[in-house]
Amino acid sequence: MSALDQLKKFTTCVADSGDFETISKYKPQDATTNPSLILAAAKKEAYAKLIDVAVDYGKQHGKTEDEQVDAALDRLLVEFGKEILKIVPGRVSTEVDARFSFSTEKTLEKARHIIELYKELGIDKERILIKIASTWEGIQASKILEKEGIHTNLTLLFSIVQAIACAEAGTTLISPFVGRIMDYYKAKEGKTFAAHEDPGVKSVQKIYNYYKQHGYKTIVMGASFRNVGEITELAGCDFLTISPALLEELSNSQEKVDQKLSAENITEKQDKVSYLSDESKFRFDFNNDPMAVEKLSSGIAAFAKDAETLKDILRKKVAA
Repeated sequence: MSALDQLKKFTTCVADSGDFETISKYKPQDATTNPSLILAAAKKEAYAKLIDVAVDYGKQHGKTEDEQVDAALDRLLVEFGKEILKIVPGRVSTEVDARFSFSTEKTLEKARHIIELYKELGIDKERILIKIASTWEGIQASKILEKEGIHTNLTLLFSIVQAIACAEAGTTLISPFVGRIMDYYKAKEGKTFAAHEDPGVKSVQKIYNYYKQHGYKTIVMGASFRNVGEITELAGCDFLTISPALLEELSNSQEKVDQKLSAENITEKQDKVSYLSDESKFRFDFNNDPMAVEKLSSGIAAFAKDAETLKDILRKKVAA
């Protein structure tokens, strides 16, 4: 049995990709997308039709060029989501524009609009996760959206502080990043880490254990992996979202995979903390983690940059 099939016995596997061929090959339950993944896919000739549909939509739904480009981008993200949902039985995550990461109101407006676009295509909101950066403002938006029956995936999550606030908000799913945490400490300390001592792995383990200890229902979905060892060390985590290259590696490996995380086997006891109604405490405690501050900031900037690159592609076609 392949390592991937073994992993699927303990953990729901998700494809971290916007490429349909890859997604269908590995038969994941769900798929996650972001502007960077959509940009990579959109450059391929096979996806030209989706861009054409989005551009036509944009031209009909905006008075100015900027409005048309924004409308086209939203529709492009939803077109990718629609096609992915023909392949996966579960949900697709569609990301809110990273520029709105520090505005609860703009995040709410964009999230509701994305759900409306899916609805126009006959897709129920139960199959969509709205992906939002784990800022204070994003977490507050998640709380409101969840009460409206809109499911959210809080991404760019690098600390237990963010994770606790998300759980209190009733967020459906969080995406704590593994590889980017390891990148930070590798650069800072000039060393490589074995999987069991990987700081990114330890971060997810701590969050998972906190949630299970205190009875939170929010799904923990480890994300941003650099190697197979980080993945197998988190076998048993609720969900793991995995890039095509690492899915391929797991699929070709026969190495034994043991369950490492279990709600029944929590050794480290953690005191319950509350952040959702205390913005200053949230910001202070989050600010005390330089890694999390740096990685959240750079992650938002990178997603916003790739969204702008996507817009440039669409702008040329809208103006044509």
